[in-house]
Amino acid sequence: MHVPDAERWNHNIEYHPLLANAVAGARDVLDVGCGEGMLARRIRLDGAAVTGIDPDPTSIELAREQSPDGDITYLRADFLDHPFAPQSFDGIVSIAALHHMDTVEALTRMRDLLRPGGTLAVVGMARNDFPADLPWEAAALLTSIKDRLFRTQWPHPSPVVWPPPHTYAETRRTAEQIMPGIRYRRHVLWRFSLVWTKPDPAGVDSDIV
Repeated sequence: MHVPDAERWNHNIEYHPLLANAVAGARDVLDVGCGEGMLARRIRLDGAAVTGIDPDPTSIELAREQSPDGDITYLRADFLDHPFAPQSFDGIVSIAALHHMDTVEALTRMRDLLRPGGTLAVVGMARNDFPADLPWEAAALLTSIKDRLFRTQWPHPSPVVWPPPHTYAETRRTAEQIMPGIRYRRHVLWRFSLVWTKPDPAGVDSDIV
């Protein structure tokens, strides 16, 4: 049975507002690993032209069924191989998909596809590094138990990759090397976020003048 977007919740959907707000005002947004398109549909409501890309045929079929007007472009393709032109987007988002790909290659590609002044926003998953991450694990378990008492978790149809190949610390170091100045944040429900605005030399020059 189809569940309306407004009635869905899970640990990924919890962070959709973070991603949508990060690219608010963008004209062309790419959703990497879009799944069945819930985040893409949310961003489209803000007026952006949205392209979703995912290699899973079932997910893309579901996404297209839920966008019958064809106002979102959905590509069944491998993000790392698809021939996008450089600097094609002024907003790029991705949720729970980075660990499905080679982290260095994926973040480098996202950086290169972003226009100067554009914003990248990623919510991802990583492995805990014990014992350092034990407090985070405890907080996540307690928060998840509390949420499940009052919310029904929507089971997404996308493929699952577990465990993630890298720890939170490793992922943070990699992101900071590829995109200096990126904002890394750890979140309670087994997630981290990366937000980065690509430097715009033209904008800097205009401010000086």
